[in-house]
Amino acid sequence: MTTADEIIEYMEAQRDDVQRGVLMRFFKTGRGEYGEGDEFLGLKVPQTREVVKAAKDTPLGEIPTLLMSRWHEVRLCGLLLLVAQFERLATKRLENDHDAITRRDDIVSLYLKYADQANNWDLVDLSAPKILGHWLLLPTRLAGGTEKGKRQVLDALASSTCLWRQRMSMVCTWKTTQQGDPSWCLRYAEIHLHHPHDLMHKAVGWMLREMGKRVSMPLLRDFLHQHAHEMPRTALRYAIEKMPEAERRQWMG
Repeated sequence: MTTADEIIEYMEAQRDDVQRGVLMRFFKTGRGEYGEGDEFLGLKVPQTREVVKAAKDTPLGEIPTLLMSRWHEVRLCGLLLLVAQFERLATKRLENDHDAITRRDDIVSLYLKYADQANNWDLVDLSAPKILGHWLLLPTRLAGGTEKGKRQVLDALASSTCLWRQRMSMVCTWKTTQQGDPSWCLRYAEIHLHHPHDLMHKAVGWMLREMGKRVSMPLLRDFLHQHAHEMPRTALRYAIEKMPEAERRQWMG
């Protein structure tokens, strides 16, 4: 499989109406819910990943058709193909390769152009850290090729009116945290601290928890000393999840 039409035809042939109903309930597709109107084929994520393996050589120009699909799983397939292609171009050997930089930038540009199509939390969480988050750590010609320019890209996502773009700006910091840099996480946790949506409360708390676990618990505690009194309870509960029980009770109190 190397064309979008072939991929879509193959995935549609695997439709499972029983699993479809389960997924539509799980991803809140009802009226007034955050996933309102989304449509599913009923494929589980491992099934979609198998399609990605089989279609790994799909040209970049075919992927927008996948991203614009009505089917949630087909959009996920398109996003995971971008992830796979980006990761192949981001190995240590290729970090500073001029052609690899250009091709990585092309993937990031495409991802940002179609960001609204990653319109549920799983689509964001399975793609943003491995594309945007990894891009933050690598040489680029986008945004002036500077850290300031990269920050402006994420700031634009954070200031968007689209919940999913906002979540991208937060969860992509998982990758920078894994590499020992807490600055991105702390910046966007502060920006989103008073976000009205529960999905952002969870994202903020999750990323803070990972920052504390992987970089510095004292740094997490410093953040909480400044902001615990104003944080949504869900964000705070997620952030302290790995702390000892007695300390968690103190923070929640």
